[in-house]
Amino acid sequence: MTTKAFSLGREAGDDGAFQRQRSAFREWVDEPEPGRYHLYVSWACPWAHRTIIARELMGLQDAVGLSVVDPFRDEAGWAFTGGEYADPVNGFHLLREAYDATDPAFSGRWSVPVLWDVGERRIVNNESADMLRMLGTTFAPLAAHPVPLCPHDLREAIDALNAVVYDEVNNAVYKAGFTTSQATYEREVETLFDRLDVLDERLAGTRYLFGAAPTEADWRLFTTLVRFDAVYAIHFKCSLRRVVDYPSLWPYLRDLYQVPGVAETVRFDEIRRHYYGTHPMINPSGIVALRPLEDLSAPHGRERLP
Repeated sequence: MTTKAFSLGREAGDDGAFQRQRSAFREWVDEPEPGRYHLYVSWACPWAHRTIIARELMGLQDAVGLSVVDPFRDEAGWAFTGGEYADPVNGFHLLREAYDATDPAFSGRWSVPVLWDVGERRIVNNESADMLRMLGTTFAPLAAHPVPLCPHDLREAIDALNAVVYDEVNNAVYKAGFTTSQATYEREVETLFDRLDVLDERLAGTRYLFGAAPTEADWRLFTTLVRFDAVYAIHFKCSLRRVVDYPSLWPYLRDLYQVPGVAETVRFDEIRRHYYGTHPMINPSGIVALRPLEDLSAPHGRERLP
């Protein structure tokens, strides 16, 4: 670990807008082999959280390994600091070593999640959307208890909704939080809450986004919603409303949280330590906001919905 604070670097646009980098490694795995692929993740990161949930729900723990980085990130990037934050596969101390091993010329941000090819010792993919889709489809033959995260007949509709939710919810909280422009901030926050309003209305009549069973679209939304009141409403100033204020989104969030295996993937201490401790441009004091008094384990009452 270094003592130099994390900065947005090239993701901070000249106009004050946050411009998320594109994923550099997008190789698709069609025929995975047990033990060949390994996930590098952070419990704190919502993009990595998607893949952790998919691995858990599918029962891929024996087929796909998992290493977790320390939630504190400085200018050196995500680090393996020992103990539970260790890399038994390669013995890396920094995640950037995986990027250096794959492409020594890589000059972007060293992001999680990463899908690592153990045999070839290189990154296969660092795009969470790709990994989520692969874990739910091409990795299904290796799963102990596969679930239909992306049914073929819904794939086109899921892709269309994913694109909207990514731009107007998942990434919108970052575009609002990291901008240095008042006008951009207000635009992104208004767009975000307009979309949350639409989603809340949609979920008034259906248990999940596409009916009676959750799909990858629900889990992509979940990882933002579960962080919203504890982090985004405060730290990123997404302050018009909280998830707990929504009549449908709030019980929907509790419903997803209570799916067996999911609650164990939500590490609020790590989430809060990461956001409040590693964005000095937003929170220079490093004070960690107290977690809101909200009970995600309370009954949700959504079983009756179609």
